[in-house]
Amino acid sequence: MTANRKKVAVLISGRGSNMEALIAAARAADYPAEIATVISNQPDAPGLTFARMAGIATVALDHKVYPTREAFEAALQASLDAAGVELIALAGFMRLMTPDFVNRWRDRMINIHPSLLPSFKGLHTHERALAAGVRVAGCTVHFVRAEMDAGPIIAQAAVAVLSGDTPSTLAARVLAAEHKLYPAALRLVTTAKVRIDAEKAIGFEDVNQTTVLFSPALSG
Repeated sequence: MTANRKKVAVLISGRGSNMEALIAAARAADYPAEIATVISNQPDAPGLTFARMAGIATVALDHKVYPTREAFEAALQASLDAAGVELIALAGFMRLMTPDFVNRWRDRMINIHPSLLPSFKGLHTHERALAAGVRVAGCTVHFVRAEMDAGPIIAQAAVAVLSGDTPSTLAARVLAAEHKLYPAALRLVTTAKVRIDAEKAIGFEDVNQTTVLFSPALSG
């Protein structure tokens, strides 16, 4: 088991399939992060059941019972402190954080988004990508900033858009890429393989690849 593994909280609002990918990755002896707790703002989130069955501590914080965002975030912070959390990984957490909370966790909170940011921020990314006629879609892991789906980009994965794609078929392929990308990006962050310079995430490893994705594929 890797010594001094970083304690990570995964925040979810639903099924948490990316949470499942992170939990699976963290089972490896050489993985540098420990999933210390899973927290949801939806008490009935299916992901909480999965996490409990995996032996991970869970917390349900129903945001509707708190009078303000600040009150909810105070309870959230207390849960993070109790678990000794060092990094936060958002995995389908459908709540916007206040600037104060984001700044408190600046460069220690990451998110995964189902598009190649900065394109298609927000919801309905696959519908919008298809409507725009893009030939390549994908997903992005980034450090969180106060603006929605903004912040230094840590890693991205590209997925070709197929001629017969629907939002659901495209979403399925992008999600499969997310499940590989998020654990890899969290590894980079927890091993300090990225630094922030002028609001860009700079890697300390050679990440250059010669592979080119053509969509549609070249013929001849």
